[in-house]
Parts: sequence; C-alpha cells; structure tokens
Amino acid sequence: MSEFSAFFAQSAAVEATEEFVVSKRFKDKDGKAIPWKLSSITEDANLELRKASTKKVKGRNGVYTPEFDSNDYLAKMVGASVVYPNLKDAELQKSYGVRGAEALIRKMLLPGEFTVLVERVQALNGYDQDINELADEVKN
Repeated sequence: MSEFSAFFAQSAAVEATEEFVVSKRFKDKDGKAIPWKLSSITEDANLELRKASTKKVKGRNGVYTPEFDSNDYLAKMVGASVVYPNLKDAELQKSYGVRGAEALIRKMLLPGEFTVLVERVQALNGYDQDINELADEVKN
C-alpha cells in the first residue's frame, strides 16, 4: 500500500522545467546565446488550448462541424510553455509590432527555430515517447 501514496498530489513530481537555447541570434552582453526557460503544462491547460484552437465551421445544410487548427494549437502550447522571455510582455510585443504571445513567437523566430522549439516543448510535455515504444515497455 505504500506505493499507492506516490499517486497523491503532494508526492507527484512538480512540473518539468528546463533551459534551452532556441536561437543563437539572441545574445547577452558577452555575446553568449541566451537560453529560454520552458515549463510543462497540465492536461487541464492543454484541454483549454485545444478548445481555443477548435472553431465551429458551418457546412452543408447549415450543420456546424468542429475544425481543429493544429498550427494554432502548437503556437498556443509554445506560448503557454515559454516562461522566459515573457511572451506576454507588452513592451516585447510592441517591439515586434504584434499583440499576443502566439503572434510574437511567430514574429521572433525563424521557421526552423520555431520548429525546434515546438519539438522541445512537445517533449517537455510528454509527447516525446513513441506509442510503439510504450507498448513494448508494457509488454516487458
């Protein structure tokens, strides 16, 4: 029964955090690349991001169907996971001429940098394990 207590909230590991150099273009006064701080999100937060990325689209015969925008969802997940720099900072957004964390991240980064950041954020949030690898672990 002692192992069961590991499932209680006070025993669970806190959110995962890490520092990661997203781009070598952002440098400190010594010319070193500044790492970004990333943090995992909860499944509750993830559900909110998914909901915010789903729109109802009117189809034939006036029937509305949900349409999920995966690009919007990934940008929202990145926005929610980046702790530093503060993507919600009004001055930072103003310097790029945008409003909102998702618009800012798209403006700040090159396409390859954004892709690498998305992959890192997904891994931090538990999307790094292949379903087949998990199945093999369960079998063993």
